[in-house]
Amino acid sequence: MSYSTADPSPTVTLDDVRGAQKMLSGVARVTAMEGSRHLSQLVGAPVHLKCENLQRTGSFKLRGAYVRIAGLLPEERAAGVVAASAGNHAQGVALASSLLGVHSTVFMPKGAALPKISATREYGADVRLHGQVVDETLAAAQEYACETGAVFIHPFDHPDIVAGQGTVGLEILEQCPEVRTIVVGIGGGGLIAGIATAVKALRPDVRVVGVQAEGAAAYPPSLAAGRPVSVGNPATMADGIMVGRPGDVPFRIVRDLVDEVRTVSEDALSAALLLCLERAKLVVEPAGASPVAALLSEPDGFEGPVVAVLSGGNVDPVLMQRILRHGMAAQGRYLAVRLRLTDRPGVLASLLGVLSAADANVLDVSHVRTDPRLGLTEAEVELHLETKGPVHCAEVGHALRDAGYTVID
Repeated sequence: MSYSTADPSPTVTLDDVRGAQKMLSGVARVTAMEGSRHLSQLVGAPVHLKCENLQRTGSFKLRGAYVRIAGLLPEERAAGVVAASAGNHAQGVALASSLLGVHSTVFMPKGAALPKISATREYGADVRLHGQVVDETLAAAQEYACETGAVFIHPFDHPDIVAGQGTVGLEILEQCPEVRTIVVGIGGGGLIAGIATAVKALRPDVRVVGVQAEGAAAYPPSLAAGRPVSVGNPATMADGIMVGRPGDVPFRIVRDLVDEVRTVSEDALSAALLLCLERAKLVVEPAGASPVAALLSEPDGFEGPVVAVLSGGNVDPVLMQRILRHGMAAQGRYLAVRLRLTDRPGVLASLLGVLSAADANVLDVSHVRTDPRLGLTEAEVELHLETKGPVHCAEVGHALRDAGYTVID
């Protein structure tokens, strides 16, 4: 595969992707394609989920990492490889290196999730914690490469990486030959560039749609400018696609082959993750849920059959808990109310009885008696409730008012 930053044409071909597929035989799983009845009803056409969250290491990253490292010269393998990542790329490089007998050093931020650090070590990498953000970690890895001669394995900006990720596209066409739209999350662009390379070569009629988080959307301004543009301080719960600048190699391919790039909100991401867990019984990280978020945000904007690529499932349990609560709140399944009561025995019990009759589940109660705004015989109560949705929230509010309680805004 040729690589020249001065060459404006795509640097990865269908033959490259097919070669990568042969190389990955017996290494990467051909991941499942699951239908989603709920999303199909919402979109009005069949929707299938390409489950790369069930790939070895929990994401698609193994594909590109293995192809890149397998293509190194013997003297390059002897020098070892180095990478920088907060999670998925780290694990992909670690496992690929172990399978190929190559020593790997992976730099990770000090704040990286403990399960991801542990998994990367278990896959065989020498893990070094450096910096608070990925940019600092990346600089440390590149400095290490210069000092030691180890080969730096970029997470997305190399033709071998793109070709490896493109094998997902070949599998989609084999598993769902009738597909009309493929929806893919975008960070640096390696995955969607590879998928678009394979799919457009074989089925130019298939639309390929990229999805970015609103707080880390470098591709829309880059495509408008005609070149990769950096966005300052990207911020999103979807750390797997939180990239401040598109890669040079994938950018050219995305510009030429991807039909559209959309953005989604944090609320949509958390709602999508919750839907994957509840309806599809699939653990998916926020980045992996971004295509589902796009479907939820504009269900009538996609021609079916649709394939949504769930790119990864490596999510920290603590973050998962927070995201699930956020998703439930976004769906109107949490309700917070403040009430002012007479401070006498039995009043709180009566209030809880009203809520019980309304079938609201009390998660938390805060009882304040000492606020200077309160009268001598008053108390203020704040309750956090779990409900069944917006309609049930309204019913709970009506039940409280019918019982004589005043809800404070």
